[in-house]
Amino acid sequence: MTEKVVKLINDSPAARWTALILIALMMFFGYMFVDVMSPLQSMIEAERSWGPSTFGTYAAGEYILNVCGFLIIAGIILDKCGIRFTGTLSASLMFVGACIKFVGISDWFQTTGLNEWLNSWWITMPGSAKMAALGFMIFGCGCEMAGITVSRAIAKWFEGKEMALAMGLEMAIARVGVFAIFSISPWLAKTLGLSVFGKETVVAPVAFCTVLLLIGLIFFLVFCVLDRKFDKQLGELSANNGSESEEEFKVSDVGKILSSQTFWVVALLCVLYYSAIFPFQRYGANMLQCNLDGITPQQASNIFRWFPIGAAVITPFLGNFLDRKGKGATMLIFGALLLIVCHLVFAFVLPATRSHFLAYATIVILGVSFALVPAALWPSVPKIMDPRYLGSAYSLIFWVQNVGLCFVPMLIGSVLQSSNANNQAVIDAKATGAEFIPYDYTIPLIIFASFGVLALLIALYLKVMDSKKHLGLEEPNIKK
Repeated sequence: MTEKVVKLINDSPAARWTALILIALMMFFGYMFVDVMSPLQSMIEAERSWGPSTFGTYAAGEYILNVCGFLIIAGIILDKCGIRFTGTLSASLMFVGACIKFVGISDWFQTTGLNEWLNSWWITMPGSAKMAALGFMIFGCGCEMAGITVSRAIAKWFEGKEMALAMGLEMAIARVGVFAIFSISPWLAKTLGLSVFGKETVVAPVAFCTVLLLIGLIFFLVFCVLDRKFDKQLGELSANNGSESEEEFKVSDVGKILSSQTFWVVALLCVLYYSAIFPFQRYGANMLQCNLDGITPQQASNIFRWFPIGAAVITPFLGNFLDRKGKGATMLIFGALLLIVCHLVFAFVLPATRSHFLAYATIVILGVSFALVPAALWPSVPKIMDPRYLGSAYSLIFWVQNVGLCFVPMLIGSVLQSSNANNQAVIDAKATGAEFIPYDYTIPLIIFASFGVLALLIALYLKVMDSKKHLGLEEPNIKK
């Protein structure tokens, strides 16, 4: 009897790469919104009276609900309801949260009774910051849910194919979003602000990125059409082979994940490494302003933007290398080493030299680190976790990561403020109402480097585990 052959849609390179581009563009717009205000810290401080502590609390808002358990629920939703439902929900949450944040920082909101009420409690944080943080919380739920959904979608569409390359390209496209927003956010604040709002304002780039998130939602809905066809074909293939469908996910599987030593090693490596990256992005442009003799926000952004673009350029090549040659655990070690070196240079060498060339070079090297670790980390998860609860595994790793990403910005903001309490240059600048405050970033940068040291130790331990348990982290993804 001749067995019917079902040609799957992901067997077509054009189809699977089209699917990747659609979901990657959603993340591209999401990453733009995450850092839309990062190059404008001094502007929002002058425009809405946000200090470093307020800015850090606002930045932490992206992760608070995720830390409180939403990400765990998101993983269960993904494994129970599938990629299409979860992705649509996440893209919708990102757009709704962005709208709330836009309203919070708008001039109109400052005249409302709601703003007056928000100002009446927890007076150390302005009402605009509270509203913006609320929107950022909702956006953060959607963004992190989208992250695990995209990872699960790529694992599905590129199983047995160019998975690391695909994940690398998705990360590269998303990071180009960070490059883009660091490049254009100050320009949008000035040009779009003057033409639409009649003044240079942080509201303009936030409005621009909010519209892009709506476009990202539309792109994901187009991806859903392709994914529905793919699922139909998978059902036909299962029927033709006479096999039963994959065992369904159970909520009790979460316990199996949490009892895995390998899971915890990967999760701790993730939270330590990313705690030295994403919170740093919030303060990186302002740090360059302070360490390079008070350059403008635009000039600082023009330097810092090369961090994500350096990672974007090299990540696909690393993904292709991992697919064909492996060495994922080794990449994690080198990535952590570069992270440590870069933060120490920012802390001690850059303030002493005030060298623009050194700033550019260190930013690019940090980008190489940011390519090495994620490119090796995320494609390794399907190797150590059962496919039926892969979504929950990603979500739990993201949840542990979000604990760090929630508290570290607040820690850095608080340390930056307290360590500069007796800084005469800061005191004088505030007394005169200067737009630029020359903070000393030495202690925050040492904290970032310390996270890198801990990440390095865990990466070394993970490589030892891989050699003993044969996890396959050093093996290529493409099976010949």
